[in-house]
Amino acid sequence: MLKYFKGSYIFTLVGFICAYLWAQHSHMSNIFSVLFVVFVLSVLEISLSFDNAVVNAAKLEKMSPKWQHRFLTWGIIIAVFGMRFIFPILIVSIFAHLGFSDVINMALNNPEQYAHYLHISHPPIITFGATFLIMLFFTYFLDTKKDVHWLGFIEEKLSILGNVRGLNTTLTLILLFISQSFVTKENQYEVIIAGIWGIIIYLLVDGISHALEKHNEKQEKIKEITGSCFANSCFVNFLYLELIDASFSLDGVLGAFALSKDIVIITIGLSIGAMFVRSLTIMLVEKKTLKQYKYLEHGAHWAIGALAIIMFISSFYEVSEIVTGFVGLIFILIAFICSIRENKKLGN
Repeated sequence: MLKYFKGSYIFTLVGFICAYLWAQHSHMSNIFSVLFVVFVLSVLEISLSFDNAVVNAAKLEKMSPKWQHRFLTWGIIIAVFGMRFIFPILIVSIFAHLGFSDVINMALNNPEQYAHYLHISHPPIITFGATFLIMLFFTYFLDTKKDVHWLGFIEEKLSILGNVRGLNTTLTLILLFISQSFVTKENQYEVIIAGIWGIIIYLLVDGISHALEKHNEKQEKIKEITGSCFANSCFVNFLYLELIDASFSLDGVLGAFALSKDIVIITIGLSIGAMFVRSLTIMLVEKKTLKQYKYLEHGAHWAIGALAIIMFISSFYEVSEIVTGFVGLIFILIAFICSIRENKKLGN
């Protein structure tokens, strides 16, 4: 365990030191309460993103060790500064029609106002993540080639429905149409546009990834190459993982403002959690955990589906992050228990 989480422990220590120094710099009265908030935010991120780790592991298994390492190094840099700091600021800048530098200045020096604009931008932001994740959910289960089923009575039917081309996109558009009818009229247009962009980006990245995988399969047969993927395919898969991480992080970033209005403290807390999730992902890959517990990936995708529905709902009705994290953990825990029971039946 120390082998996989050593970097996370070091990152946590550095994170708490940075939080302490920032609290002193900002003249915060109760430094220990700030450190406690950082701890709670890191736990929140882990609970919300455990299913993310399982999905990432399934994708990472197809990547070379070199790119797996890059996911843990370059990927965490993108996760920390890109998805937990720059991305929310960029979103506020777009939807609030403010300059990027103005939003950065606001986030650092006027957190209350920044939180206000982020709250206003909440419906389109969360809808973008919801459509991306629900597309991932439908694509996984609406697969005619899928022959392992956890919830057989449901998953077998979904697999058969996969013969209907474009059904995943159709169902996502229906959910988007339903959810936008509940948001306020001034947000409806932005919600629809954000949701459509979530679908477009998913289809684009997933399509490129699939095409490159097919190309590389042909190359492997010709050149008799085994055990790793080509650089172009690995890069697209890396991009795909980062987009999934971005969608998962949206809920955590928006919910974090219930605990703190300071963007630096929020970034530190969520980044610590993100680092542990990445370490967990690498452990799942190297220990071949998904092969040992065959229903774990199913449970993770059901958790993703539940998270996406909750995100759709939260575009017009506030849902506690505790509920969101708890639902995901339940799916994964039950899938893990069912996998153990299945292994015992098979004598593994």
